[in-house]
Amino acid sequence: MTSPWTNWAGNQTATPTRVARPANAAELGELVRAAAAEGLRVKAVGSGHSFTPAAVTDGVRVELDRMASLVRVDENLVTVQAGMKLSALNATLAAAGLAMPNLGDIDAQTISGALSTGTHGTGAKYGCLSTFVEALTLVTADGTELSCSATQNPDLFAAARVNIGALGVLSTVTLRCAPAFVLRADERPGTLDDVWSGLEEHIAGNDHFEFYWFPYTDRVQLKRNNIVAEADQPLPGWRRWLDDDFLSNSVFGAACRLGRVLPATVPPISRVSASALSARTYTAASHEVFCTPRRVRFVEMEYGLPRAALREAFDGLRRIVAGLPYKIQFPVEVRFTAADDIWLSHGYGRDNAYIAIHQYKGAPYEEYFRRFEELTTPLGGRPHWGKMNFRNAESYAQAYPRFADFTAMRDKLDPNRVFANLYTDRVLG
Repeated sequence: MTSPWTNWAGNQTATPTRVARPANAAELGELVRAAAAEGLRVKAVGSGHSFTPAAVTDGVRVELDRMASLVRVDENLVTVQAGMKLSALNATLAAAGLAMPNLGDIDAQTISGALSTGTHGTGAKYGCLSTFVEALTLVTADGTELSCSATQNPDLFAAARVNIGALGVLSTVTLRCAPAFVLRADERPGTLDDVWSGLEEHIAGNDHFEFYWFPYTDRVQLKRNNIVAEADQPLPGWRRWLDDDFLSNSVFGAACRLGRVLPATVPPISRVSASALSARTYTAASHEVFCTPRRVRFVEMEYGLPRAALREAFDGLRRIVAGLPYKIQFPVEVRFTAADDIWLSHGYGRDNAYIAIHQYKGAPYEEYFRRFEELTTPLGGRPHWGKMNFRNAESYAQAYPRFADFTAMRDKLDPNRVFANLYTDRVLG
């Protein structure tokens, strides 16, 4: 069977030769071998929350929705099939009295897609989600299943935890989880002066800190999440609906639609939105605080930077926004993570600050994104692999110290490029 595919943002489409929905690693291996014999390329798709062409193929599209089950729980080690969505993973872990140590703000991705693109949350002591992987298995280009961990095939483990789908198709993932925990969320308006005057304290003094800047203003929303003993201050249902559903989705979506038609309304809308923010503090299970619904569709670019480069990059971004021939409708998100040892992770070998820029679906964005990328590249910027980027393999070889090791692993596992597409051709060579 075959059918057209479109990602969540609608900026990537593909019509494959056929679509496959394996139920297990054996079926996955068979279809990979068959595709290779026919000269067809293979790409697995998750939930389509990447903005890049990472999952685009005219060969065989592999959907992993039948490989989305819990395999086993062994104390705090949880093994799941790679097609499980983060929302289902969070519910599965909660039922076992466990939780992911950290999460991003969207839970619609599959665990395989989130890991393969370097998805992360925020928190000075936490790396990207791939740092929580204890072991994994993947089906390679000859149809065989390989297992790896820090002690078994350690080089493959260092490469496969963030692999952009270029080494094979993940089949199972073992995650080292934390006992279920509660977060106290403190969200309040502030100014850029509030951010810069106390940045180190914000980062070091909170388990999870981030902020959103509203373009055309000096206003921000500060978000601090800290682990507490009990959920003693739940958010009333009406307040959650008002803030996270009605205002953040329905009203914001209407404002974006208006701004796309009447660009002159964007700066005043941004100022009103920033001024209308109110503080809220509440407690809830960790995944309920980390993850919020996102129904307003957009395109996004995100770069990880050495933390020392954040202010220069941010000030440059403000100048870019002020000088664009069109208006930016979405706030800018800034987050922080710890260093890791994963070869293609944007956090390899360094603590990172991240700047994520967005634009509403259907609005112009390319000049904005390209100018931001030109700003961050000489500052040591590395891209989130699931978000838009325009650089090539030669450029990335300078940004990632273990880039050559990763491409050598790719040559070993997939010499005939069964798992390649135009995106991997550009970013990996």
